[in-house]
Amino acid sequence: MLPDNEITRVLTVTAHPDDVDFGAAGTVAKFVDRGVEVTYLLVTDGDAGGNERTVDNGGMAELRRAEQIAAAKAVGVTDVRFLGYADGTVVPSLELRRDIARVIRQVRPDLVITHHPDRNYQFVAPSHPDHRAVGGATLDAVYPDARNPYAFPELLAQEGLEAWTVREVWLTGGSTPNHFVDITDTVDRKIAALLCHVSQVAHREGFEEFVRGRWGELAVRAGFGEGRYAEAFQVMSTE
Repeated sequence: MLPDNEITRVLTVTAHPDDVDFGAAGTVAKFVDRGVEVTYLLVTDGDAGGNERTVDNGGMAELRRAEQIAAAKAVGVTDVRFLGYADGTVVPSLELRRDIARVIRQVRPDLVITHHPDRNYQFVAPSHPDHRAVGGATLDAVYPDARNPYAFPELLAQEGLEAWTVREVWLTGGSTPNHFVDITDTVDRKIAALLCHVSQVAHREGFEEFVRGRWGELAVRAGFGEGRYAEAFQVMSTE
């Protein structure tokens, strides 16, 4: 794993607004506190989400973009980017790989955090097809696309974006994590970020208790003990 002092820029690539907050907001807050530059890249605007359908898809997309920007600010992230793909229909296409590789070359991160591309047979929510598609496309964008100067040559020829090698990837939502981050000191900011997604969580009674219970269980699983909170990742070296 990369030492903490070698992580200076982080890019998260997720499918929908709120995905990064469920998966990694506590960890992101810890990165920000250390002075790490964090960029959020969202493939869709979440226009097919939301419990109460009182607005059309365009209105929902606008609402969820605003919610994600507010949630990012809750953990100290101000660089939030959207690709605008249609929610619920994402596939790991060459176009998506190019669009993610473009942002990798722009941001030049040491670490990328994204969805696990495999189905989780223990818990259904991480296995949304958009999550799996984005995870797979991101891994392909990390290797080989972003680092290969001959992949998507228009990125260099037309946009001046030199190849870039991401050193490590952390996957969220998998069934076999191998790295746990103690987020006890930042769990309140994680919860604050999640509560910004009013269209997604306002109808869920006891939502804060749910978050503390779920991520408290991960801390026990990690060996951090009772009364603590953790986020889980599968670490993947690219070197």
